[in-house]
Amino acid sequence: MAEEIKSLDALNAVAGGAEALVAEIAEPREPVRDELGRSYATGKRKDAVARVWIKPGSGKVTVNGKELNVYFARPVLQMILRQAFTVAGVEGQFDVMATVKGGGLSGQAGAVKHGISKALQLYDPSLRPALKAAGFLTRDSRVVERKKFGRRKARRSFQFSKR
Repeated sequence: MAEEIKSLDALNAVAGGAEALVAEIAEPREPVRDELGRSYATGKRKDAVARVWIKPGSGKVTVNGKELNVYFARPVLQMILRQAFTVAGVEGQFDVMATVKGGGLSGQAGAVKHGISKALQLYDPSLRPALKAAGFLTRDSRVVERKKFGRRKARRSFQFSKR
């Protein structure tokens, strides 16, 4: 019986140390902004890489020096970019300046969305739970599979001929 009590005391001591460690790790996050009041983040999707700066403003979005509806002409791509703001509940409150390279338009839109989401949570850490729950802070790691030798594409074989 005495041995059980000693082991329980040891477990409680370990658990108490773990609680202190969790409390130490769970400190409130500080906003990360530069001297101009902007937050910066890098977003990635497929082969596209986007550098994104956000600052408080009227909701103007500029991608590679062009307006949002000029650079991303398809409404679906514009909707993808606005998703981060709607989930966080801050539509029209931030100006976005993004430069994006690589990949196609769909990958670039996903990269800018990823960058906007990361920049929003750096600007205002209270937005992090909503963005995290929606999965916008996770980099979508799906990329094109490489072509293998002896195959027509990544997995497609040449047509079999019996004769």
